[in-house]
Amino acid sequence: MSTVTEVVTDLVTPILDEHHFYLYDIEFVKEGKSWYLRVYIDKDGGITLNDCAAVSDQLSEALDNVEPDPIPQAYFLEVSSPGAERPLKNEDDYQRAVNHYIHVSLYQQLAGKKVYEGTLVELSAKEMTLDFMDKTRHRQVVIDRSKVAQARLAIKF
Repeated sequence: MSTVTEVVTDLVTPILDEHHFYLYDIEFVKEGKSWYLRVYIDKDGGITLNDCAAVSDQLSEALDNVEPDPIPQAYFLEVSSPGAERPLKNEDDYQRAVNHYIHVSLYQQLAGKKVYEGTLVELSAKEMTLDFMDKTRHRQVVIDRSKVAQARLAIKF
C-alpha cells in the first residue's frame, strides 16, 4: 500500500508545514476487518490533542477532495503523537534526540553491557556518545552506530 502512504504524505506535508509540525510516520494497515490510516506527527515541545485534531480535520478534507480516491475502502483516520518513547527511525530522529535521554540496545556487548540509557551528547555518521549513570558516577560511552540494534527516546525516572 505504498501508493496510499505516498499520496497521504503529499497531502499532509503542506498542512504540517503550515503548523510548523513534522511528519514522523504514516501507516496504512488492516487490523481484523478494519483498515486504519495512522499519521504520526510531532513538533518541538511535543504535540497536543488540539494539534492532532486540527491536522486530522484538514487532512480528512484534503483526502475527500482527491480524485480518484486513493483509499476506496472504508478506513479510520488517526492522527496522533508518536509517543514519548518513540523509536529513532532515521537520521532526523537521531539529530532531534541530541541532548535528550535515550535507550539504546546493542547487537553485542560493549564494556559488558548490551543496553545503555543516557543522554545523547554527541552524534556523527559513525558514532554516538552517551552520558550515562554508572551507579553514582557519570560516564560516557562511544557507540559505533552499526552496533545499534534499536534506539528510542526514553523517560528518565
